[in-house]
Amino acid sequence: MYVCVCKGVTDHQIRQHVSDGARSWREVREATGCGTQCGKCACFAKSLTREAVQEARCEANMGLAYAV
Repeated sequence: MYVCVCKGVTDHQIRQHVSDGARSWREVREATGCGTQCGKCACFAKSLTREAVQEARCEANMGLAYAV
C-alpha cells in the first residue's frame, strides 16, 4: 500500500529499507524521501518503521537462542 503519495513510497519499500539495515525513521526518511514533502504520512510511516525495526530485532535475537 502507498504510505507516501507525494514520493510514491510503499509499506514494502519501508520494510525493505529496514531489512537492508535502516534502524531509525531518519534513515528511512533519507533513503525514501517519505514524509519530506507535505508530511501527512509521517506519523503512519514512523509507526510502520518502528514496527519493522522491532520485527527485525526479534528475528536477529531468535538466531541467538539455543538450548542449554
